[in-house]
Amino acid sequence: MAVINERIEARYYERDGDHYICRLCPHNCRIAVGSYGRCGSRRGDEDMLVAYSYGKVSSLCVDPVEKKPLYHYRPGSRCFSVGGVGCNMTCKHCQNYAISQLPSGKKRTTYERPHELVQLCRNEMQDVIAFTYNEPVIWFEYILEVMKTDPDLGLILVSNGLVSEEPLKELCAVTDAMNIDVKGFTDEFYMKVCGAHLADVLRSAKIVHESGVHLELTYLVIPGYNDSDEEITKFCEWVKNELSEDVPVHFTRFHPDNEMMDVQWTPVETVMRCRELGMDLGLNYVYVGNTLTDDADDTYCPECGTAVIRRLGYLVDIVSLDGDRCSCCRHKINIRM
Repeated sequence: MAVINERIEARYYERDGDHYICRLCPHNCRIAVGSYGRCGSRRGDEDMLVAYSYGKVSSLCVDPVEKKPLYHYRPGSRCFSVGGVGCNMTCKHCQNYAISQLPSGKKRTTYERPHELVQLCRNEMQDVIAFTYNEPVIWFEYILEVMKTDPDLGLILVSNGLVSEEPLKELCAVTDAMNIDVKGFTDEFYMKVCGAHLADVLRSAKIVHESGVHLELTYLVIPGYNDSDEEITKFCEWVKNELSEDVPVHFTRFHPDNEMMDVQWTPVETVMRCRELGMDLGLNYVYVGNTLTDDADDTYCPECGTAVIRRLGYLVDIVSLDGDRCSCCRHKINIRM
């Protein structure tokens, strides 16, 4: 990777006359000299395609890992969360649109070199770093350099899953856990609301799962858009048949934001119904988000039904686990402690 006058050369691109073709994600943006890709993180210079958003940090926070949401990766722990700018989707309901859908040159950021970011993380006494808030895969070069700087850090990615196969596999090699948003289960929804294709996201989820990276999925349930029993059923069947019944799934309540302020909050009954459908279809770990419930966020042993982890919001109580096994029946739980 070339560094020229503080410019960082992008990976996964090719030159085509007066244009560059970016191969980082399935958009395969054709970028003219002086122009940017759809995500805002790739700029065409005369001599190379530049990773324009490299090191430009918009957000820093120490979060509960459950906020990602990850319920089966180091439950009850915290992580050093980092956000940048830009995204390769244009979701009309994005709650972080102020950083994800504004040109990076118009959003105030702080430039942090990889070793500086690692030091900030370590100063907070954290040993896991999470790239989140906006889409992390467009920070591809930066993430790899951060992990190269401190390979002992754990890495979490919270992603929309829109990334090409080869760069995704490279990211998987340094990633411990990933949450992928499956935003709906029809291509029509993805095209109209997110500006992407469902098949690309599903392919990514399969690659992550097959790589051995801990995977959890989030499905934001939007009233009237992606909340039918038929669509939820197809999604749950896909998870069970193409991934595993042990992949944790989070059905999360929508709240009005960005360009969808006229859509109501998801009724609690709807996300509870989604959870019920998933469990009836054989998924072992199904949760609800953006609401407090008595037991819908608890983790139960699929074998004997014992509650092994109880949760109330971000309060976590590990009540019946011996490592990754149920203390009662010794069944192995899909969990990374």
